[in-house]
Amino acid sequence: MNNQPFIVAIPARLGSTRLPNKPLQLLAGEPIIAHVVRCAQAAGATQVVVATDAAAIADALVRFPEIQVCITRADHASGTDRLAECAQQLRWPDEAVVVNLQGDEPFVPASCIQTLVQALLESQAAMATLATPITRSAELFDPNVVKLVRRADGRALYFSRAPLPWHRDAFARDRLNLPFACGLRHIGLYAYSAGFLRRFAAMAPGQLEQIEALEQLRVLEAGLDIAVALAAEPFPGGIDTAHDLARAEAHLRVVCR
Repeated sequence: MNNQPFIVAIPARLGSTRLPNKPLQLLAGEPIIAHVVRCAQAAGATQVVVATDAAAIADALVRFPEIQVCITRADHASGTDRLAECAQQLRWPDEAVVVNLQGDEPFVPASCIQTLVQALLESQAAMATLATPITRSAELFDPNVVKLVRRADGRALYFSRAPLPWHRDAFARDRLNLPFACGLRHIGLYAYSAGFLRRFAAMAPGQLEQIEALEQLRVLEAGLDIAVALAAEPFPGGIDTAHDLARAEAHLRVVCR
């Protein structure tokens, strides 16, 4: 594993439509954002920063004096745009490696963050992300689960909320039982340089990005490469809804027995 230092930056906002005040919702008695911060620390980040537009999130992190909170504008179109402002405020050098860890991923394995950094460094792509095989039909047809397809060299071809790829013959017969190697689920974890963050923020949102509501499509539409690595171990789901939060609570009860 490469010993390249890296920053973990966590974009967090209160304005979630499916789970209001999501970063502050309690999981095992602590705000979700506190669990995410611990994941970043466990991965070996040299700096952990929470980028938010909400003072309430900063207040929830006072027990982590080693964590820097960057207060950003409220009107950013994506988490990556928010981190671009953070990079400017904190004056990160262009070559600094930044991992974008979503503020609703309280169980991200340290090995996955490390795999992501390695993928960025080895590929020399504009950015890197992770994926894991889809194993259930419900995942493939769920628009909240982002799918992707890769080139032979591991670069991303496309991301979509629609089933991807579409197995024409297999799905004509049966959509409940997945054919072998049906597809990949995108894991919303990114790595890039601070210099690329600034470049990304200067790009106008692309048409596909606006249609699918997927920020990574801005990069592909600009003709830049995204390296896609497979997660080093099973990647627990994030928290988007109240149902997800209940599932996370149940998971912790089992783990902590």
